[in-house]
Amino acid sequence: MHASGADNALRHLDFAFFDVLAMQIAFNLAYWINGNEGILYADTGARMTAVIIMIVQLALGLFSDVYSRIFIRNAWEEYKSLLFNTIHIALFAGAFLIIAKIPVRRLEIAMSIGLFFNMAFFIHELNKARHLRKGLPKRRVIVVAAGCNVQEAIRRMGEKNHSAAFELTCIVLMDESDGARFTSIGVPVYYLKQKDLLNLLSRLWIDDAFILVDEALGFPSRLMEDFLLMGISVHMGFSVLDQFKFAKTDVGEMGSYKVITSSINVVSDRQLMEKRAIDILGGLVGCLFTGIVFIFIAPLIYIKSPGPIFFKQPRIGLNGRVFMMYKFRSMYMDAEKRKAELMEKNKIEGGLMFKIDDDPRIIGSEKKGKDGKPKGIGNFIRNTSLDEFPQFFNVLKGDMSLVGTRPPTLDEWNHYDPRHRVRMSARPGITGMWQVSGRSEITDFEEVVALDQKYIENWSLWLDLRILCKTMLVVLRHEGAV
Repeated sequence: MHASGADNALRHLDFAFFDVLAMQIAFNLAYWINGNEGILYADTGARMTAVIIMIVQLALGLFSDVYSRIFIRNAWEEYKSLLFNTIHIALFAGAFLIIAKIPVRRLEIAMSIGLFFNMAFFIHELNKARHLRKGLPKRRVIVVAAGCNVQEAIRRMGEKNHSAAFELTCIVLMDESDGARFTSIGVPVYYLKQKDLLNLLSRLWIDDAFILVDEALGFPSRLMEDFLLMGISVHMGFSVLDQFKFAKTDVGEMGSYKVITSSINVVSDRQLMEKRAIDILGGLVGCLFTGIVFIFIAPLIYIKSPGPIFFKQPRIGLNGRVFMMYKFRSMYMDAEKRKAELMEKNKIEGGLMFKIDDDPRIIGSEKKGKDGKPKGIGNFIRNTSLDEFPQFFNVLKGDMSLVGTRPPTLDEWNHYDPRHRVRMSARPGITGMWQVSGRSEITDFEEVVALDQKYIENWSLWLDLRILCKTMLVVLRHEGAV
């Protein structure tokens, strides 16, 4: 999944916060400069004006491009962008104040707008410098080009390194150039016609692929299709993309190249920011409930199976990143060792997922109910999905989202075909489309992949909310662990 825009809007939350703070400081200064005494917010008219200006400012920051491409704007471009934004704030806030018939002190508003503009300009420049000193998050990029063009491609991609900071993962040569000449770059070099190329690339951490097409060598359509099916965003300098009907496209830049980016889906910075805001809110609430659940189930887990209360395991996340996922431990301490013995009972073929009926590794599973089903504490934790609660901490960290695809284990990931990699082109989630579509009955992994791909292709905040609502119903009805 491709995040639209030269730089992610999630990096701009601090700019928005400082802008709102600067506006309120400017309004207070203007209030005192004009001879008013006391606190501004104690004055009803001034307080309502300040609140309305703040709301307009936040709305414009969310729905306009004021923070778009902020790291590649020079001082003059920043000055113009901020000037237009300040004018818009004044116009929209002024119109709302007039319509609402709120008494307006024109001089104070004009003075506060002027003070804000000057303060915000210097704050933006200082904050940008702070970010650039720290270094922006880098994306892992693979370069596909003819040997004669590789050095030029890498050079030009780095010309605006603060707009699209990247780290080279590997090089794929489209011709038979001597790969040894690129050893000084310090990354692996592969060849387009290499038989095991896809399997090698599918195990790497790759966020983006940049294909520099050479007319003499033709267009590598098969490779581009394989990248797209693996969920890797592809950047090219021209638009011969009609044959890839399933891909979404977005015009952007990589270094000084103008590119058309193809991906299984394209989402805007604003959409990602909204999704992340929901994740943070849900993560905070979820962590609170996790603490409450811990008080009750931790003693039960420890009494029945002495050992750690939490289970942590390396999982594969967005675009192949490895992270540590947390759960309440619902299995005995030797569960991972016994997994190999039980593999022949796995209901999902190929080792791509592991699922068996009445798993004997679950804590207390030797205890049976009247219906013959296990009734241990571990079964209760899993059937009620209580074991998943610690993953709200993963959501807060940014490793996971509330809604997404389920993260595979390292062993499962190593069994994936390239086409299965599409599942991890979105941030993994606590719940997802597979979980609310009859998880307990689905045993065909290809069906799981199809559901996950459908989710990624059709993603929207509304779809996430629908899945969250369905998840609650699934859990309440005990229709299968989420």
